[in-house]
Amino acid sequence: MSNRLNTLGVILAGGLARRLGGGDKALTEVGGKPLLAHAIERLSPQVDRIVINANGDPSRFDAFGLPVVADTVEGFAGPLAGVLAGMEWARANAPDCEWIVTVATDAPFFPEDLVARLFGAVSDDSADLACAESQGRAHPVFGIWPVRLADDLRHALVDEDIRKVDVWTGNHRLSRVPFPAPVVDPFFNINRPEDMAEAARIMGDKKKCD
Repeated sequence: MSNRLNTLGVILAGGLARRLGGGDKALTEVGGKPLLAHAIERLSPQVDRIVINANGDPSRFDAFGLPVVADTVEGFAGPLAGVLAGMEWARANAPDCEWIVTVATDAPFFPEDLVARLFGAVSDDSADLACAESQGRAHPVFGIWPVRLADDLRHALVDEDIRKVDVWTGNHRLSRVPFPAPVVDPFFNINRPEDMAEAARIMGDKKKCD
């Protein structure tokens, strides 16, 4: 099973920065560049291609030069809607991509071996899906999803009104992949101004070590 080829990276960029002063969280700058830029930088070496999942005017992401894919389910359906949008975009525009990997923009330190380890878990455990976990906590938006389950997910969202990720994944073979957090939790996420300050500090420390 390939770690990179035939895999579409989907960056979930629909979050609002309500506790950070409003606007798109993905465009909030930390360490001198938008969170979305950090996500693209980390994910690009791990996948074949990338799209941005976000609703509203797509032109606000023009500077990143990537396709912007809106949710295909009406209303606020949560992260599962972004997963479905990625699956359906892959099926229509990149039929060679059999898998999508989703990441959130507000966790700028997600692992550089995320995709490889998720693929390894799917293979080793004969699972349908895999998601990350750290410090005993699951991070379902950092997951790998087979495009073949697109119709199943659409049915769950539209006909069964399922919104919680773990409810839908509970119907399939899911592998949870633990990632170590020796100093910084790799899924440390930014929600508040103090989180931004901490992320900037961590980025500064990393640059000193490089």
